[in-house]
Amino acid sequence: MIKGIQGWLFCLQVLGLVIHLPQLATGLGVNDFLYFRVLSPEDIGYIFTAAPAQDFGGVFTQLYEEIYLVLAEPPDGCAELRNAAFLEGQVTLLERGGCSFLSKARRVEEAGGKAVLIADNAYDNDSLYVEMVQDGTAVSTSIPALFLLGRDGLMIRRSLEQHALPWAVISIPVNVSSIASFQLMQPPWTLW
Repeated sequence: MIKGIQGWLFCLQVLGLVIHLPQLATGLGVNDFLYFRVLSPEDIGYIFTAAPAQDFGGVFTQLYEEIYLVLAEPPDGCAELRNAAFLEGQVTLLERGGCSFLSKARRVEEAGGKAVLIADNAYDNDSLYVEMVQDGTAVSTSIPALFLLGRDGLMIRRSLEQHALPWAVISIPVNVSSIASFQLMQPPWTLW
């Protein structure tokens, strides 16, 4: 007899009720993800999944129940951050591309950021997580660096632009094991 959640997932897969599970498609396990919840704006008030960098960056040593998720300027974070004053003490959202993941994280750390989310620049990506790895330089960073699906990054950015907001309010990290309705709180565009 198969026990627990794995048993239920197995039964659902056999019955064809589970179409896609990102952690199975990418080889990452459920414990390899970190979750955050958007509190404001409400139209994107979902729990999002992010994958921590594989071999660089720090870990969250505290829970941020309400912290700003600030859009970086420029969006790829490969040049001097024009809005560095707004990034201090906050979480920054960047886009993939133009320079290494580590370079992006270093720029945010130098601006005083608490963590960085790097969204895929393939906006139609709603299921494949990229493993962010060290770039081979002697540079390091101590802030958490997380990879976010392209569709999730696009939807967050789009919502902020529609509401003319410079940032979202998030809670990070979120313990999803204590949320009974976790599946219902995921973005509707994400396959699960």
